[in-house]
Amino acid sequence: MKFHAFLIKYAEIAIKGNNRKYFEDALVKQIRFHLRKVEGEFAVSKTQGRVYVEAAGDYDTDEVIEELQHVFGILWICPVVRVEDHGFKDLSEKVLRFMDEAYPDKHLSFKVECRRTRKNFELNSQEMNAELGHDILEAFPEMRVDVHHPDVLLRVEVREDFINIYSKEIRGQGGMPLGTSGKAMLLLSGGIDSPVAGYMISKRGVFIDAVYFHAPPYTSDRAKQKVVDLARIISRYTGPVRLHVINFTDIQLAIYEKCPHDELTIIMRRYMMKIAEKIALDSECECLVTGESIGQVASQTMQSLLCTNAACGSLPVYRPLIAFDKNDIVEISERIGTYETSILPYEDCCTIFVAKHPVTKPRLAVIEKSEEKLSDVIDGLMEEAFASDEVILCQ
Repeated sequence: MKFHAFLIKYAEIAIKGNNRKYFEDALVKQIRFHLRKVEGEFAVSKTQGRVYVEAAGDYDTDEVIEELQHVFGILWICPVVRVEDHGFKDLSEKVLRFMDEAYPDKHLSFKVECRRTRKNFELNSQEMNAELGHDILEAFPEMRVDVHHPDVLLRVEVREDFINIYSKEIRGQGGMPLGTSGKAMLLLSGGIDSPVAGYMISKRGVFIDAVYFHAPPYTSDRAKQKVVDLARIISRYTGPVRLHVINFTDIQLAIYEKCPHDELTIIMRRYMMKIAEKIALDSECECLVTGESIGQVASQTMQSLLCTNAACGSLPVYRPLIAFDKNDIVEISERIGTYETSILPYEDCCTIFVAKHPVTKPRLAVIEKSEEKLSDVIDGLMEEAFASDEVILCQ
């Protein structure tokens, strides 16, 4: 069946009051951006609280739906057959043709749900429900009506200039359109959690850049490529990601040589936050984002998170996964396509220099005292780390 358009339904945008136009415009912009990848001509428009993708010429329906399913802000995608208004008899014939083509196996239940925004149509909504239901039963005796749990919910909408006929609602990502909530810097590792955190923050309308801390020769080029691949996977949802790759080896070695080993992870994380914050400020980001979850590992206890937060002087740190169970995170990573890459056996710098018995309840004053042992070298090492910044555009 050839669909003439796709009706886009959104959720949260509808409650934005006077700001609704701003969010609708952002959604239209993102839809246009994603449909550039699909062969065909598409016009994206908004009217009367609806967003439409109108298709011209040949195109692949499945490709269009797949791209739309990567757009934040879309709750439902409805492939629509659009017809002109030539009266109810003509509409009934087109509805019967739609049902015949869409459902070759007629052994199913259905319900008709009609709406009309143009009040001068010859039948009202309830009359259309009854008449179309009668015509369908007469044409296809195998079918039956079920108004509570139908196999097919047939929707007919009489609009001002056309009539929509559709029966499928395909789930979208939900959330808010990208570009409506600022920009964040994601601390991206090669693990399961941080790509999911990037996806989750973007789902609230936030553009992201990312920073990855590389520690050659202790971490390999394959570990770096793994992170690049993860950034490219999530860019299907988040839009292009500028990935900053920072050489962290010398800072890690200095921490290892000069600081207590049970504090290695906390001190290492604090310097990562300091570097990420400066890159974020230079990139006009308004926050940092991490994949941390309370209690998952020693560096993610409440006390540890307090210590790492204290390393940031200007920007807030957001943790979208803070209360998620690991199973919840894995489920999302499988759904968005990052899981198989995340579990590849190439370690990042967070897993190389791990103490056998890390402190789980660090005190900030003690950690800061330990960091004083780095005072003679850390400024130079930080400058070298910033100078090593390699920016990779992932899309």
